[in-house]
Amino acid sequence: MHEGCFIFSQLMEFLPTYDFNKCVRRYHGNHRIRTFSCYDQFLCMAFGQLTYRDSLRDVVTCLDVLKTKLFHVGIRGNVSRTTLADANENRDWRIYADFAQVLIAQARMLYADEDFGVELDETVYALDASTIDLCLSLFPWARFRRAKGAIKLHTLLNLRGNIPEFIYISDGKLHDVNILDILIPEAGSIYVMDRGYVDFSRLYALHQATAFFVTRAKSNFQCQRRYSRPVDKTSGLRCDQTVVLTGVRSREDYPEALRRIVYRDAETDKRFVFLTNNFPLPALTIAQLYKARWQVELFFKWIKQHLRIKAFYGTSANAVKTQIWIAVCVYVLVAIVKKRLGLDHSLYTILQILSVGLFEKTPILQVFSHPDSTNETHECCNQLELFNF
Repeated sequence: MHEGCFIFSQLMEFLPTYDFNKCVRRYHGNHRIRTFSCYDQFLCMAFGQLTYRDSLRDVVTCLDVLKTKLFHVGIRGNVSRTTLADANENRDWRIYADFAQVLIAQARMLYADEDFGVELDETVYALDASTIDLCLSLFPWARFRRAKGAIKLHTLLNLRGNIPEFIYISDGKLHDVNILDILIPEAGSIYVMDRGYVDFSRLYALHQATAFFVTRAKSNFQCQRRYSRPVDKTSGLRCDQTVVLTGVRSREDYPEALRRIVYRDAETDKRFVFLTNNFPLPALTIAQLYKARWQVELFFKWIKQHLRIKAFYGTSANAVKTQIWIAVCVYVLVAIVKKRLGLDHSLYTILQILSVGLFEKTPILQVFSHPDSTNETHECCNQLELFNF
């Protein structure tokens, strides 16, 4: 990275612009556009994410102060609040959704060997959803309840590197389990879910796709034991059984045997009943996999704290989805930069440093090698540590 370039420019050099332009052409994003391209829109919105701007007016005001520098960071069009608002309103959000998938594919290769606490060769995903509350009077298309609006962020998180590999944005009414109808299973992978996803017809579809699942049994779970394997009770395990379903509908929906594992957590003294179609893995590993599912909960908390996905710059469905997908692009881009530059900092620290130095003319590696930037003792002790790998 040569000297003389703004840090913002150096960061955006990691973007695959050829793939971005392919996504733009796919949805005719620049059709009849003369002055403010989709790339200009992306850079302005990425600036808002990296610098924690709270509103569209906030973004434009800051960029207006930096007007003499915008050309040098790649923003060629004239930036105004109306222009940016119209772009968010009318440019197809799928441009940025598809581009996010390009970045996710790059990140997956970079983090393929990342350790997540369980020694496995298989790819492990955690599936969950998070609700983002919206004001119904401003977002009437996002009706959730009679006097409340909301959207849901359904996320499939790759536990190697905590990279979101699948994201689906729905209205708040869509039940979490319905996302299994949209998800395309990856053969040989393991999907870890909470008991809200227990639907035996959908789980059997995962099984038939030669994918594995780990979930918790509901309180009304009915089964018959066929075989019990010995367990080491000092590890917290209580039983490891092969069972068949006995409920009238569940037996039809899932006609094959399941594995039932009971585990008691010594720290909380809670009893957990796990269900899986994976028989070769040790029972304790199944319990550890479900514990690793908590990473997706931390992911939702982290992005809500550090990315702009709770206060939106526009009120239409297209503007909201555009902002969320560009936020995902920024998150994955920073994860890619962290890996390619071999940075030891957490993503939190990287974002904090970038937020105050985007328009400094300093080589990006020098910024993160500065002695002061490696000292993270100033962070709050309550700061989430999901990305301190």
